[in-house]
Amino acid sequence: MSVHSEIKKVTTKVLINMKSQGEKISMLTAYDFSMASIIDKAGMDIILVGDSASNVMAGNTTTLPMTLEQMIYHAQCVVRGVKRAHVVVDMPFGSYQSGEADALHSAIRIMKESGADSLKIEGGVEVVPSIKKIIDAGIPVMGHIGLMPQSINKYGSYALRANNEAEAQKLRSDAKDLEEAGCYAIVIEKVPAVLAAEVAKSVSIPIISIGAGSGADGQVLVMHDMLGINMDFSPKFLRRYANLNQVISQAVVNYINDVKSGDFPNENEQY
Repeated sequence: MSVHSEIKKVTTKVLINMKSQGEKISMLTAYDFSMASIIDKAGMDIILVGDSASNVMAGNTTTLPMTLEQMIYHAQCVVRGVKRAHVVVDMPFGSYQSGEADALHSAIRIMKESGADSLKIEGGVEVVPSIKKIIDAGIPVMGHIGLMPQSINKYGSYALRANNEAEAQKLRSDAKDLEEAGCYAIVIEKVPAVLAAEVAKSVSIPIISIGAGSGADGQVLVMHDMLGINMDFSPKFLRRYANLNQVISQAVVNYINDVKSGDFPNENEQY
């Protein structure tokens, strides 16, 4: 029997056990109570309150504008809708880069004010001191390496990362450093599948892929992309499981037509 079907609440220990038993980990973003509740009841292992809310909820072109207060708000909404899944929250740009003390203060605020289960931080060896400080305070941390959206202005594009040996070696090294720092899992984004699979085998903690191939221990996608709400983003790694953009658009058109024609409400839909 799978770990997935037995547990009542997904913890960091459960996730590490899933890797050791060879069970793949499912992870999806959510930003509000209603969608988080649906995703949780469907059996999702991890729900990420992503700073991708900046793109799909606020309409920004990057994740950089998200503030600590906005992330806390979205996390509060998601936590209220979740009973089983592990809820991890992105630490937004600017909330941890200026030093260990600021990173710890930001981390404590998110955990205290949202009730989330853990935090996710972008970066490798550069952010290890802050990660250690946060973990020492009793807060679980998920790492994030490879393509790091908060560093988009440094990269200049969202192109494949670690496709040269120097960058690939840094990825390998960063994964080890994050594991040794105490991270319970690591997201690896948009790197060659062979490299991500190699890293997954080299560490004891789960490696979650977004655009990093099937050799990882789990997969994560942005909810709006996977459900076909956002149709403007179609990378190679994305599989759409629905076309809610079309479904919602048609439902709204039908509603408008029924209101205009006087068909809604009918006799059974009024007091």
